Amino acid sequence: MKALALVSGGLDSVLAAKLMLEQDIEVVGVSFESPFFTAEAAADSCRELGIELLVIDVGDDLLDVIGAPKHGFGRYVNPCIDCHALMVRRAGERMKEKGASFVVTGEVVGQRPKSQMRFGLEAVEREAGLQGLLLRPLSARLLAPTIPETEGWVDRERLLGLHGRTRKPQIELAERFGITTYASPAGGCLLTDENYARVFRDLRDHGRMSVPAVRMLSVGRQFRLSEEAKLSVGRNHSENEALFRLKPDEDLLLKALDHKGPVAVLAGSPGGEETEVAARIVARYSDAPRDEVVRVQMWNERTEPRVLEVLPFGPREARRYAI
Repeated sequence: MKALALVSGGLDSVLAAKLMLEQDIEVVGVSFESPFFTAEAAADSCRELGIELLVIDVGDDLLDVIGAPKHGFGRYVNPCIDCHALMVRRAGERMKEKGASFVVTGEVVGQRPKSQMRFGLEAVEREAGLQGLLLRPLSARLLAPTIPETEGWVDRERLLGLHGRTRKPQIELAERFGITTYASPAGGCLLTDENYARVFRDLRDHGRMSVPAVRMLSVGRQFRLSEEAKLSVGRNHSENEALFRLKPDEDLLLKALDHKGPVAVLAGSPGGEETEVAARIVARYSDAPRDEVVRVQMWNERTEPRVLEVLPFGPREARRYAI
């Protein structure tokens, strides 16, 4: 018997997969990639468990979900019920390909205020179209028996009845199993971060939602110059390199020519005023003296480079545009 187990890299999902392995169920881990989270922690956990990992990209699908989540948002811009349902549905679609008979998750009744309350768990199963084939080993004995249990594929008596937010039982179980590789419980998804939620809402409210534009949000300082124009400014060498790598072809790169300073990306449809503001912000974060005219180059793959000569903004002037 084989199951697909959603593995985030967090302790609960790792334990859920391990409980299946303890019952001689063959397990294939499933994790997901998007602009908001990666499968890196899941890869580490699956290596420790000794199981295959299937990675599925849900970036475009998740942007659609965030645009109009059926079950609303959590505290920030995290549509957790709809997101979990999307992931479980995508895993369910791969069951036949992988020769699996059911899907396993690490959800615990009552651990999260919305997505892991009973109504949230029921909604995920229903929206994913996996009624009876979605097993939650950590809380199974508090929930109605699933097909894997009633058919005898797994022994219900060897499953758990965990509930609530305490982590003590999971930590004790991990010690018993010798599991040492797992991510912290609160980390992982940028949509649950207050600062990221602010810049994400700005992008959404200005109608430029795309995977490349969203990926830019997690790099550098973010400035809103106008309804159309937005500026991302690198804070260090690695962010400068990331901006070069992630920049859509149509967006403009900016850099001070004669001074050390950041790389910046200007997105949207900037006019003359926005380009000058962008150049003055770039000059402000260079090492040029505040009273010195700075030459800032602006270019992309589609246009010839141009140079603007500007005075750097002061800190207060730049903060006016910060998101």
